Amino acid sequence: MKQTTSLTSFSQRNSVWLAQLDRKNLLLDLLELFDSTCVYLVDNQHQVLYWSLGMEKLTGVNQSEIIGANCLPDYVIDWTDGNSKKSIQLVPQNKKRIEAIKSTTILYEKSGLIHGGIILLTTDTELVQQHNAPKTGDRSKRQNFHGILSRSPAMKDVFQIIQNAAETEATVLVRGESGSGKELVAQAIHKLSARRHAPFLAINCAALSSNLLESELFGHVRGAFTGAVKDHSGLFQRANGGTLFLDEVAELPLELQAKLLRVLQERNYIPVGGSRSIQVDVRIVAATHRSLREEVKNGQFREDLMYRLRVVPIFLPPLRDRREDISLLIWHFIEMHNDSRVRVIEKIDPDAMKVLLDYRWPGNIRELHNVVEYAFAVGRGSTLRLSELPPEFREPRVDNLQKIPRKQIQTMNPADEAAAIRKALEQSEGQVSIAANLLGMSRATFWRKRKLYSSN
Repeated sequence: MKQTTSLTSFSQRNSVWLAQLDRKNLLLDLLELFDSTCVYLVDNQHQVLYWSLGMEKLTGVNQSEIIGANCLPDYVIDWTDGNSKKSIQLVPQNKKRIEAIKSTTILYEKSGLIHGGIILLTTDTELVQQHNAPKTGDRSKRQNFHGILSRSPAMKDVFQIIQNAAETEATVLVRGESGSGKELVAQAIHKLSARRHAPFLAINCAALSSNLLESELFGHVRGAFTGAVKDHSGLFQRANGGTLFLDEVAELPLELQAKLLRVLQERNYIPVGGSRSIQVDVRIVAATHRSLREEVKNGQFREDLMYRLRVVPIFLPPLRDRREDISLLIWHFIEMHNDSRVRVIEKIDPDAMKVLLDYRWPGNIRELHNVVEYAFAVGRGSTLRLSELPPEFREPRVDNLQKIPRKQIQTMNPADEAAAIRKALEQSEGQVSIAANLLGMSRATFWRKRKLYSSN
């Protein structure tokens, strides 16, 4: 009665304020807020409308399995006995029986008829605590899609496109920021395809000079250039029958773009210094952090090659748009390092977790992994603390960063470009991923140019 009295008093004191609320959006906001708890929503026909992540964890039943299903568990159907609390028993898939308290709130239409209900389950377990350390083996297979860890709704469509594209021979272009997991997407496509037993090879097109890149991709014959003392099989030949992943394909020089286009069209190529063409059967998965359409407009990329590469485009959201995945990935990397037994982390201090969840992760998943590795290197004990995070997590955020237009960078002379790199590093307080983004460069290109100018 104490809670009812408290709510009645609140309603009486704030009746005008409550009358102005948008109830539809309020319900949606509340469901989003409590997604990590065990809550579900049903209509007056006993159909499940909403099934939270907490319910998935507790019961082992996926949202896709129960929403719209004809056969529902008894505890789901039994909810129309008015606003109440009662004890129930659950037998989750492959788990022991669980005692729970089922709290039901009936929702009414304006006419007074029952419109549905919201049901909350509470237990004595820690299954639904969102940021607690997961037990060994407790990480759900539903959150691991062929090496890509995610529970974000934003990734569901990505997984479906990967699955569908893998069943074909179509060329795939993955678009995403540096460190967002583009190579994992390429590997997933390969693993799910008919080429899974053949080689999967990868190369970063921004990491090598034009001559070295051509030799690495297409191979060379003995005597093709100084130092070519024997024939060299390129990646296309070594990946024959399998998949070749071309990372940062937007960095491919124009002269090599023409040669790549020929391979895609004719399925053959001529090695550097060679005179005979080599037949090849390779599936291409390319990736870039830039828009190829913009690169075409700027004269940096062939339009015909863009269309050949962009048969199936996949857009990979950055980690800042997948907030649900941050704690999942943190614990995944913690478990990886726990296996070394140098240090075993069992929990994260709330202050440290808050900073980690609020951070925008410009370097995405790669940066997150580096942060966890840093914490293992500098800290000790079973709790990860704020003082064990890199310095930038304990300093004020770098705000009001000013990007330099890519067109402006392309027309700069070496001295001005070197100055722009120094300025970007100053603005980002030495954070290379942010500095590279300010200049519209990949991280690898930024490192290469920075090294070039620092040696002059």
